[in-house]
Amino acid sequence: MLSLPAFYVFLLVMAVLAVVVFISLYHVDAGYGKFYGPKWGPSLNNRLGWILMEAPVFVAMLLLWWLSDRRADGVRLVFLLLFELHYFHRSFVFPLQIRGRSRMPVSIVLMGVLFNTLNALMQGGWIFYFSPADAYPASWLTSLPFLTGTLLFFAGMAVNIHSDSVIRHLRKPGDTAHYLPKAGMFRYVTSANYFGEFVEWVGFAILTWSWSGAVFALWTFANLAPRAARIYELYSREFPDELDTHKTRRILPFIY
Repeated sequence: MLSLPAFYVFLLVMAVLAVVVFISLYHVDAGYGKFYGPKWGPSLNNRLGWILMEAPVFVAMLLLWWLSDRRADGVRLVFLLLFELHYFHRSFVFPLQIRGRSRMPVSIVLMGVLFNTLNALMQGGWIFYFSPADAYPASWLTSLPFLTGTLLFFAGMAVNIHSDSVIRHLRKPGDTAHYLPKAGMFRYVTSANYFGEFVEWVGFAILTWSWSGAVFALWTFANLAPRAARIYELYSREFPDELDTHKTRRILPFIY
């Protein structure tokens, strides 16, 4: 088991890597979804890829909770349920809703598994092992950070799920044309689903009031913002008469 100083070094290294990834992804497109390509090597069915990539963090977080002597702690159990709610949807619901026959590179799946495992160690490590034993008394559930963070978490989740639904329903069965999503938060950003996910994890960082949560929120932005920028460029070229570049941003409404 790591010491607390070593755990903070781990978080610092993860934060630095997030910055490196952020810069790198402005030069290299992660090869899934709109940017899938054979240069990323062998691939598998997109639905299976999502399950294999996201399920490890769901399982790892449960193991970290079960092996902890704090597993009966009520507040920490609430944190676990919120975290697992997101990843149950992402691992076992969202993949089954994917339409079409798209592919995902095995290399992307493996990188996702690696990061998700490390993230479970960040979040589960702090919540169940390294946070002070008295950091989260029962009164935490009525504190301003918890209430504010939980509101943001569910608001972000709602935006994320609704935006994914908007994208899924852009085409009717058999249609292969491309369309610009415009409903919901897509009126303000071209990657509303990414915006929702970022808001979720900012909320989680606030409700746990932890550096581990903050590093994950940083990673979420570092991973999604460059991709959102590339999607914005694609839409700008493909829908020059439909995309209002003065109003619609990339991932952060009115900002970026």
